[in-house]
Amino acid sequence: MTTQHHRIVVIGTGFAGIGMAARLKQAGYDDFVVLERAAEVGGTWRDNTYPGCRCDVPSHLYSFSFAPNPDWSSTFSPQPEIEAYLQQVTDRFGVRPHIRFGHTVESAHWVDGHWLIHTDQGDFTAGILLSGMGPLAEPADPKLPGIESFEGEVFHSAQWNHDLDLAGRKVAVIGTGASAIQFVPAIQPEVEELHLFQRTPPWVLPRPDRRISRLEKAVYRRFPLAQKAVRTGIYWARESMVLGFAKLPGIMTQAQKVAEKHLERQIRDPELRAELTPDFTLGCKRVLISDDYYPAVAQPNVEVVTDAIAEVTRTGILTADGVKHEVDTIIYGTGFRVTDLPVMDMVHGREGRSLREAWADGMEAHLGTAVAGFPNFFLLIGPNTGLGHSSMVFMIESQIAYILDALRTMDAEGLREVEVRPEVQRAFVDRVRSSMRNTVWTRGGCTSWYLDAQGRNTTLWPSFTFRFRQLTRHFDRREYRVG
Repeated sequence: MTTQHHRIVVIGTGFAGIGMAARLKQAGYDDFVVLERAAEVGGTWRDNTYPGCRCDVPSHLYSFSFAPNPDWSSTFSPQPEIEAYLQQVTDRFGVRPHIRFGHTVESAHWVDGHWLIHTDQGDFTAGILLSGMGPLAEPADPKLPGIESFEGEVFHSAQWNHDLDLAGRKVAVIGTGASAIQFVPAIQPEVEELHLFQRTPPWVLPRPDRRISRLEKAVYRRFPLAQKAVRTGIYWARESMVLGFAKLPGIMTQAQKVAEKHLERQIRDPELRAELTPDFTLGCKRVLISDDYYPAVAQPNVEVVTDAIAEVTRTGILTADGVKHEVDTIIYGTGFRVTDLPVMDMVHGREGRSLREAWADGMEAHLGTAVAGFPNFFLLIGPNTGLGHSSMVFMIESQIAYILDALRTMDAEGLREVEVRPEVQRAFVDRVRSSMRNTVWTRGGCTSWYLDAQGRNTTLWPSFTFRFRQLTRHFDRREYRVG
């Protein structure tokens, strides 16, 4: 196979990869390819097709500012609409010809002033490597003792087995996070029994969802500024939540009272209500929104299991209390490898050092975007860019603007290499960690997927998103070693 060279290689076609590619096209950059392992764009919104899947960020905000969609069906978009939206953006901005579908990236090495990218379909070289591989890409399967002996069906919610008819089956659901609270209400009426294995109950708030009327859609199509105004209002309402999460955690007590009332109103059985009541401050783990989760869990064919799983047998699950739960299907609702990203083993910078080696003490990057020792490499949705309150698309667009300014700087000054200085990265990471100390994510009394093995929150941005937008508005070459 011949090696193809392009100035820029982008990995992934979720919001990050497609947004980056669309903006590259708009800025006049044509010498780039996007490598995608699947046969269509969409990232996590292509892969997660479980029943009931939808976004928990309002539709008008969970979309690109440069590509508004006036046709959302409801205020919180269902998965098929978001996947279709990403396909539309791909075609509208002329990105599809740049995509190489069916190309799984196996490794990328910085060699002699350029990136050498190995895929299962051949090699590519590039001057600049951009990773759009998000944190919700690789499912996290729990290590359950005895699972290999189980004779029934097993799958993760992100790899839903649509060929399996769940009607009349005895199903075990492992986990009660953001995915489970969506698919449990969807499958509960079908199954004969549903055994919900809960390690820690989540806080659940009401979902303020409604259909968007034809009149509203018509107004948005005719007057795009009207939709922009709605988006702006949603943005600032969401931004105000940072006060409770990161600045004044005491504020969360009011939101927690709303969640407690929601639980009390929907779960009448005091014993079940006690099992579903968290023992940590709201916001410490991801806050979930649902109006149908609690009613589903309260149905006669559902059992909430709070005892730890001891082992899986041929025909079911044995818990630590000695009870055998006979099931024929196990569904993992256990989330993703958020702090153990596949990109860590894939990308190798100077002297062959992998990101995993560079991040031995935890993930870190300057502005969540550039990593010392990795020239001409930029991460989208990198460390400490995640959000607990607003739209990741806003953060992605901020990073895209920063990367585009880096490209313009390289063009204007004839630079072949830019690499963030270690002391600049260290100073930024230290500021982030200092800001994180008094947040609800650190002091809320829980263990969450936001935290790495050392207990550090390397996932979330601990401040207002407009502050991140300010920090990424311009590429400062003084923070970089250039050549």
